[in-house]
Amino acid sequence: MGISPLQGAEVSRADLANASAFGIPPLFLLRIHLQEGGQGTIPRHSFIRMGKLPDVRGRITYISSHAKQENLYAVYETTDRHYWTELAKCSQQEFQKSGTEGKCIEAREFIIALPESFPDLYEPDKLLQLFTERFKEKYGVECVSALHHNKRKTNYHIHLIFSERRRLPEPIEKTASRNMFYNEQGKHVRTKKEILDENGEIRKGCRIVKKGEVYERNLFTPKDRLFKQDSFVDEVKHFYTDLINALIKDDKEKLHVFDSNGLYLATKKIGKNNPKAEQIQTDNEKRMRWNQEVDRAIVSGVTETEIRQIKQEYITDRMKESFRLFGSKPELFSSIISTAIAALVLLVSKVMKKAVELSEKILHTEPKYASVTPPKETETKAAPEMPQKISEQPPPRPAMPADAAAYPKLHKIYIELSKQNGIIFDAERERNAIEEEINNLKGIAKLTKKKELQGKLDRANERVDLLKKGLSGIVKRYGYQTVHDFYRAYGVSRSAYADYQENDAKWEEAYGMKTPKDTLHDRLQNYQKTIAEEQKKKHSVHSKGRGAR
Repeated sequence: MGISPLQGAEVSRADLANASAFGIPPLFLLRIHLQEGGQGTIPRHSFIRMGKLPDVRGRITYISSHAKQENLYAVYETTDRHYWTELAKCSQQEFQKSGTEGKCIEAREFIIALPESFPDLYEPDKLLQLFTERFKEKYGVECVSALHHNKRKTNYHIHLIFSERRRLPEPIEKTASRNMFYNEQGKHVRTKKEILDENGEIRKGCRIVKKGEVYERNLFTPKDRLFKQDSFVDEVKHFYTDLINALIKDDKEKLHVFDSNGLYLATKKIGKNNPKAEQIQTDNEKRMRWNQEVDRAIVSGVTETEIRQIKQEYITDRMKESFRLFGSKPELFSSIISTAIAALVLLVSKVMKKAVELSEKILHTEPKYASVTPPKETETKAAPEMPQKISEQPPPRPAMPADAAAYPKLHKIYIELSKQNGIIFDAERERNAIEEEINNLKGIAKLTKKKELQGKLDRANERVDLLKKGLSGIVKRYGYQTVHDFYRAYGVSRSAYADYQENDAKWEEAYGMKTPKDTLHDRLQNYQKTIAEEQKKKHSVHSKGRGAR
């Protein structure tokens, strides 16, 4: 028996009833549900996380041991294990010399989640080697990696440990020019007295490096600062996400890197038996509501900068302030997001009203046409037309780039979004009219009509929410994860199309064949005819002059 494409797509009866009441096809509602989080085309984001390792040798043993890992499929190393012992020793020595508090970071690790189709598609050894060698080629550091499944075999992932230092071609040795004294902490002190006890003996743990002996031997370079930068993690996320997508067979499994600094808010995953499941679900609903308003703002013409300002001021800054004042209080998140949504909705309404006012002004204003007076005709002597040089072979006509070629299709999507936004605007005006009617109720009408109007208002709000979901549903039908992704692609395509048209027009003006032009033979004949007529006139004038004498 075949599986229905709708199997597992649970849409509430209330949503179906509302869709019917608003004249929205149920299949359209189902499509939105699937695209917004139901089973089906759920947006997939890559999971790639970096961690710090204070004990690199212990971590390597843990990820590569069959005794400690129930589902260990492969281990791959770009160098021998002794390398990591020397690296740990070097890192600890440098850490002690620096006098920094906290833990010494000996190396770093990436955890890379892989699609669940990969165990059936690729051999573990070759897959792990590919991911590890690509990292080494790109960043030039040694690595050790392991490929695992979790106990329930629901999370196929790679542990990739890498060094922040590079081995020097030759060790750098420093020789003592005089006796050097070190205390119990391994720190260099100036005099011998500082390492002696009350009896004048060298304290336990202290040491003396005699003149001429090697007191420091460096096998590694200093740590590469690149690995401490926030941009490095984002770079690796995109690097491995692109590699994973290149290996994916099914386009539905394609992954995207979630931009934590972008316009949208990420929703949180709710695990099984999570005691905070209800709280997380409430937060996720607020996050999705914010994301819908961001879509609406983009389509309405609100700039990316304005949206970022609202997100920064009303969400990021207020979350930091809340944490500073009250500590970790997840229950406050909902109210913070609600305030941010209200600010964004207000901005959208202002932009939409201005757009409507402008369009009405254009429609109702009669255009004034300026009187154009034809230029006076002046007698000019026709100059003999010189034969033009035949230009060499014209350059080829500008070819339309791929971005420009995509513009007509993208423009249709843009029009579809604009129409949907217009429907939303009309629905909001109807809702606002109902709200105003409720607010203006007086006397007995408050008791008799309020309940009926409140029901209308609830349905109007549900309709507006449903229509807003449709914005992301439209772009996802055409393969875009978000409205923002589409508008970025549309902007690039529109700019490329305008540049192409401009270049093509210049070519047409210079080399095109808009109207049939005289051939070279015709131009030569006309030129000879003009010269003959000019000579005839001169001859005639000359003859008259001689006759007058």
